[in-house]
Amino acid sequence: MSLIVTPRQFTQRAEFYHQLAQLTSAGIGVLAALEQLKRNPPAPAYREPIQRLLAELANGRTLTDSLRQLDAWLPEFDIALIDAGERSGRLDACFRLLADYYNDQARITQQMLSQLMYPAALVHLAAIIFIIVLPFARSQFNASLMVLTAKAGLALAPLYLAAAFIIYATQSRHGEKWRALVESLLRRIPILGRARHYLALARLSAALEALISAGVNIISAWDLAANASGSPALRRAVATMKPEVVAGQTPAEAIRKQSQFPDQFANLYQSGEVSGKLDDTLRRLYTHYQEEGSHKLQAFAQWLPRLVYLLVALMVAYNIIQFWNGLYGPHGDLSNIMNGK
Repeated sequence: MSLIVTPRQFTQRAEFYHQLAQLTSAGIGVLAALEQLKRNPPAPAYREPIQRLLAELANGRTLTDSLRQLDAWLPEFDIALIDAGERSGRLDACFRLLADYYNDQARITQQMLSQLMYPAALVHLAAIIFIIVLPFARSQFNASLMVLTAKAGLALAPLYLAAAFIIYATQSRHGEKWRALVESLLRRIPILGRARHYLALARLSAALEALISAGVNIISAWDLAANASGSPALRRAVATMKPEVVAGQTPAEAIRKQSQFPDQFANLYQSGEVSGKLDDTLRRLYTHYQEEGSHKLQAFAQWLPRLVYLLVALMVAYNIIQFWNGLYGPHGDLSNIMNGK
């Protein structure tokens, strides 16, 4: 099981779904589409899991069940959305949605990494200057460079550990409790929390529209759509709604009691329910929340590097002040020399 951490990996996953969407929308069956992808995969690493997937399908399993046999090759979010597409008979639309999702992830990740390169280089340069070069010079070149380099490494280690933890924690392959914890923490981050929530609402709307249009029972459709959203908070909200809907309330009435659904979502859903045009309303909700979520995610990708740069600049300024104070201050090196100490 490999982690998706680079724009290239996101792009490869997007290409995988894009090809599946094109082939299935052209009327080619899933088996034939996968056979073609096995011959021309988006990356060599895809060939083996596709072969295993074909073997599972040959045993009579559904696509969703076959994917669940592949040792978490795909995140649960992907499988849930594919499940919704398989039940609704609109796999091509779900593949297209996943392709768009991973393309967005690749673009945002690329943007953030490119803009973080300068502050990251500045942090390393500051560590080299203030932990290695200047102490080595102040020791009249007698200090151990190996010891100073080790100190610089220890100073940078928390940053590397934090980056590794963030990458690991935000992967969608963990258990429900872990994902719920990460989601609750990310919801507190300005812009990012709202962006992720909007994108989850967009995925829920798209899956729900596909399921309802295919004639799936409304209760089952909501369950499947909540799973496809990839949001533990939305899944909990839908689970809370379910007994009320079973007891006779409409989903529109139950939605209004759940804080996870914004007023705009509840109002438009109720309008669609009353007018009998719920499929059109859900498509509008998908478009709205997809655009809003992508816009906010783009804004976060622009502002995070600027914030990091500001913090790095402040850290460098602090170290410069400390260095000059240590050199020229009342108890600095030059003062001690001048006072004959």
